[in-house]
Amino acid sequence: MSEVIKIKKGLDIPLKGKADKVFGQAQLPDLFAIKPTDFNGVVPKMVIKEGEKVKAGSVLFFDKYQPDVKFVSPVSGHLEAVIRGERRKILEVVVKSDGKNETIDFGKEDISSLERGAVIKKMQEAGAWPYLRQRPYDVIAKPEHTPKAIYISGFDTAPLAPDYDFIMTGKEKEFQAGIDVLKKLCENIHIGINDEAASKLYLNTKGVEIHRFSGPHPAGNAGIQIHHVMPVNKGETVWTIKPQEVAALGNLFTTGKHDFSRTIVVAGSEIKKPAYYHTVVGACIAPYISNNINTDEHVRLISGNVLTGTQISEEGYLGFYHSQLTAIPEGDDYEFLGWAKPGFEKYSVSRTYFSWLQPRKEYRLNANIHGGKRAIVLSGVYEKVLPMDILPEQLFKAILVEDIDKMEQLGIYELAEEDVALCEFVCPSKMNLQKILRNGIELMIKELG
Repeated sequence: MSEVIKIKKGLDIPLKGKADKVFGQAQLPDLFAIKPTDFNGVVPKMVIKEGEKVKAGSVLFFDKYQPDVKFVSPVSGHLEAVIRGERRKILEVVVKSDGKNETIDFGKEDISSLERGAVIKKMQEAGAWPYLRQRPYDVIAKPEHTPKAIYISGFDTAPLAPDYDFIMTGKEKEFQAGIDVLKKLCENIHIGINDEAASKLYLNTKGVEIHRFSGPHPAGNAGIQIHHVMPVNKGETVWTIKPQEVAALGNLFTTGKHDFSRTIVVAGSEIKKPAYYHTVVGACIAPYISNNINTDEHVRLISGNVLTGTQISEEGYLGFYHSQLTAIPEGDDYEFLGWAKPGFEKYSVSRTYFSWLQPRKEYRLNANIHGGKRAIVLSGVYEKVLPMDILPEQLFKAILVEDIDKMEQLGIYELAEEDVALCEFVCPSKMNLQKILRNGIELMIKELG
């Protein structure tokens, strides 16, 4: 029995709209999209043109700087559109499904007989390599490197996050096969589990080391768990992957076909019936919110959770790594001197309102940041929600002045945007700390490689 690592710092935001463990019914959409913006540092180069036919597994584009890292279509059909932004930056590669689900057969494999190079090649050809991300920098793993470990967080503590134990029910064989594949890349496979609800799936998995965690968000973040188990030092890398992606990897090698099916949760205070849905990577969200959203309110739709997700439209698409769709009020109705009222219906981290007397109350929070940007003041609030042995306020200041030596000394190698999302939530300065951190990471990559 492994020792329980207790995370004491952090914050569970009590949002309304959590989904019960039930499945909703919705038809698969016609449109699906792979968004290059989901992949840090990737510069896409298109392989096919609009109108060309594709199968599930056909290459859509590859990374200019890593041509072997390919991104493939999740369905069969044809390339509907390439959506571009400023300076012709590719934002979305949209595929229209023909409903036939024709899939490229990459061939079954005897996992036990494969060499590391063969595993890497097959994952690249099938478009499965982007599942692996590395720390530091939270970018797609570099196949020429061997990590000191591969880490899987078996639970998610973000607001309204899906229950991975529920999602992974019935996928035990595929998950174990995925683990066997990963062990060809690195012998050290670690899984972090929730001590309060330890899943039999993970406990019965062979060839892994289990770590138990308890505590508030961000206890479920892979980066937080890695910090407490195997801190990432300069020159070291740890790869991460999510449970559903491990199962997809196992399915690829045992059946020869890349399985793009996913289970997502649709939740939030503005969803009428929060529930889980079976879908496909990059699906258009329209079928999952049709007649299921509060039309009396201006609603913000988020692919992902409220802390780290991406705002999308009603015709938008799920992010590549997202297993969650969240709907909350936009918050564009302003209240005069709202801060001066008792506020029993308002949530506050600092106990500004009397609502702190109701610790189990759930709130209908909106996207309004309630203030403008101000200078970062050393107040100690970041340290209260970031369970890492670093000095986050000093780190952000070092990033702003582009002091690379200080950034290294203050622990930038261990951080990804999701790890500082709570710092941004409680930040009195209203600064976009996730963007600041990404700018610092890109500067590190540019200067140090």
